[in-house]
Formats: sequence, structure tokens, C-alpha cells
Amino acid sequence: MKQKHIQHLYWRASFGIDVKQIESLKSASKLKVVSKLIADSTEFKNLELDLSEFDEIKYKTNKELSEKFSEEELQKLKNRRNKKVRDLNYAWINKLSEPKALLREKMTLFWANVFVCRDNDIFFIQNYNNTLRKNALGDFRVFVKEVAKQPSMLKYLNNKQNKKKKPNENFARELMELFTLGVGNYTEQDIQESARAFTGWSYKNNGDFYLQKSQHDFDEKTFFGQTGNFDGDDIIDIILEQKQCARFICDKVYRYFINPKVDEKRLEEITNIFYKDYNISTLMEHIFTSKWFYNDENIGVKIKSPIELLVGIQKVVPVTFDKKQQLNYLQKMMGQTLLYPDNVAGWKGGKSWIDSNTLMFRMKLPSLLLSNAIINLEEKGEFEDSFEQYYKVQKQRNKYLKITKNWESFDNKYQDLTAEELKDFLILSKLDKDTATFLENLEIKSNRNFCVQLMSIPEYQLC
Repeated sequence: MKQKHIQHLYWRASFGIDVKQIESLKSASKLKVVSKLIADSTEFKNLELDLSEFDEIKYKTNKELSEKFSEEELQKLKNRRNKKVRDLNYAWINKLSEPKALLREKMTLFWANVFVCRDNDIFFIQNYNNTLRKNALGDFRVFVKEVAKQPSMLKYLNNKQNKKKKPNENFARELMELFTLGVGNYTEQDIQESARAFTGWSYKNNGDFYLQKSQHDFDEKTFFGQTGNFDGDDIIDIILEQKQCARFICDKVYRYFINPKVDEKRLEEITNIFYKDYNISTLMEHIFTSKWFYNDENIGVKIKSPIELLVGIQKVVPVTFDKKQQLNYLQKMMGQTLLYPDNVAGWKGGKSWIDSNTLMFRMKLPSLLLSNAIINLEEKGEFEDSFEQYYKVQKQRNKYLKITKNWESFDNKYQDLTAEELKDFLILSKLDKDTATFLENLEIKSNRNFCVQLMSIPEYQLC
């Protein structure tokens, strides 16, 4: 494979590739490289924090808890447990940087913005995250059904309040609008009948799904022209019978993995592949082995998400955040905090990542991480005010990010590269005329310095 094509593949299928790996892959065929990517993601480890400190309250009923703890003690325990979600955020980002199961981890991040969910219960949201990871390359039909039975999802979209004769339509609506079909591809009656099928879907204190039979509507429902005593699983099966479901998911896949601008002919091609059996691995293998995936119009045209930008930089120069909370600040500044989507529709992606403020910050990010640039890290709310209020260079009250940088790892892999080779490795998109002139006139002191400079140009924002 050509170096540029290898880099393109690894930016879309993961978060970049190091230069040593490229050399080992150049002599391999496209099919072999893609097959290895998929095979390496077959086995994986769940993301699991040590939650033993909460064993006292884990899966206990409210009655059991009230008998053992005072109201104040219980609230403190719950607050500590909820704050653990932030630790899961850090752990997830670290997992994205791991060298194994690259495609599965990238797919997990993708699905987290399809099956959007938010939960402050660390036990439930950790299990939800691992449900995404487990199913990320599997059978989409199984995937949807497992997501629908997760306590975090049932809670987030109010299905615990979905009861016989008083159906709550929230989950049923979002299942079709955001998860499987898209707006305009179902009727209000379909929503109402679907909601009835999901009545009584609930979960136990330990998170296990169960059907609360007294609250389930066992009567006949008519959904997409079919009539029967449907339950939630039946509804999902009928939804997947609609080719629009395969097209809706493939449209998201196309915009995320191929190009923000959809080629309708190619979309129809991958929709037909996916609709046959809803096998996610088969779909991704078809895309990554297709000749058109490597066309110039698909390379270097996607704006990196904040997480892709962060993890991509760390692929080149490994860094460790000594104050993990600062990693949370960076995510907030750029508009993508893992486990905390803006709403049920998730992050818009694409050009929404970039405005005049976030672009300035993103271009300064390499200097913040690698060159001891300074940023105001005072705790002032949720960073909802203007960029200028928080990003003030060369002020006494500003602080350095507390980061340990592994430049030795960078030197081991990149110090022997010429400036041109380093540029070709880090920059996939075409250089703007002004950027090219800037780089031509740049005094290159070292590859370390040039690396930071290259990561700070607008073209590095693209992959």
C-alpha cells in the first residue's frame, strides 16, 4: 500500500499510525492490511474501573440503604460514585490511545454518537460503554436490542415511566428518529404503537433487564402496516426490515469514516451490503477495501473531532496528564466531553467543531500539550462564556498544564526523518498557499520543534 493510503486508513479506522508501523505495512496488500485491522479488533478488553469502594451501596434498595446509612452519609457516597464517571472519561481516552483493538475502539466512539446516552450512575454507564464496545463490530440487530435493554438508556429516555394505558413515547420516538430511521420515515401512529410495545421494559437494582408484566401492554399493535402482539424486540425487527434503517446508519458511517459530503451512488452501494445481514464488520471491510475509499477527494477532508485531535497528538508524542481534571477542561473548551453529550442528538460533528474561538484554541493545543504554553485553568464554571475570558496568554494568574511528555518516544521514531518526510507524515490534506510559504520560510531547529509547528497549522485539523 502507498504510505498516504495507509495513513488515510489508520486515521479513519483509528486515530493515526506511527511511522515505524507504516514501513512494515508498505509491502502488504490492501486486503491484508484491512483484514489484520479487523482481526486485531476481534479480541478486546472491557473498560472497567475499580469500583470496590462502592460495594456498600452497589445494587442495594433504597430501603436497605436507609437502614444502614444516614441521609448525609448516603448522599456523600452517591456523590463520590457519580464523580467516578469523570474517571471513566479519562480511562476511555487512555484506551483510545492503546495499540490494540484499534478499529473496535474507533467504532465504539462512533456508536456512542449514534446511540447517545448519558448517566451519572457509574455502574450503569460503564456497562453501557462496554455494551457499545462489545457490539461495535457485530450484528446490528443484536446491538440495537441490547442497547434498548440497558438501564442507562431506559433511564435516559424515560422508559421506566412507560406503562400500560399511560405510555411514555420518548424512547420509541428517539429509537426511530435518532437511532434507526431518521425524521420523516415513520408516522405518529408508529410512535404510539411502538411505545405500547415497550411498556413495562425496566431493570432491577443490579441493572439486569426485566419485563414488568403488570405494566406491559399485551394487546395487539399495528406498526408499519403489520399487526400482532408485538413487544419491543418485535418492533426492532420490523424497523430493520425497512431498508431505510440500513441507509440511515450507512449515511452516518459514510459521513464519519469516508467523507462529510455523501456520494449517493456509493451510499447506495454500502446500504445494499449492510441490508443483507446487518453485519457491521462486513460493512467496514467492504468500505476499507474499496478502491474509491482511497480516492483523493476522500483524503484529508474530514475535520478531526476534539477527541481525534487529542488522541492523534498523543500517538505522535505520548503525554500523561498529571492533573486529570485538566484533560476535562480541554474537552470542554473544544466542545466534546466523552460521556457528556450535549443532548440526545449527540455532537453534530463536521464544521460544527470549528468556529473562530475553537479554531484558535485547537491550533494552540500542540503548544499547550508539548511546549509549555500557558492557559487560564482557574475553576470558573463550565466554560460557557467566551473563549477570550479563559484563554489569556502571558498573564501571571495563568497556569501551565501539568503534563509529562515522552519526547524520547518521539525521538526514537522520528528524529531521523527529514523535514519533508515529517511533514508528509503529519499532514494529509493539501497545503494552502500561505501555509506552504510559511513552512518554506520556517527556521527548523529540530524535529521536535518542527513537529509542534506542523501540528499548529490549519491543515493538521484535517484527516
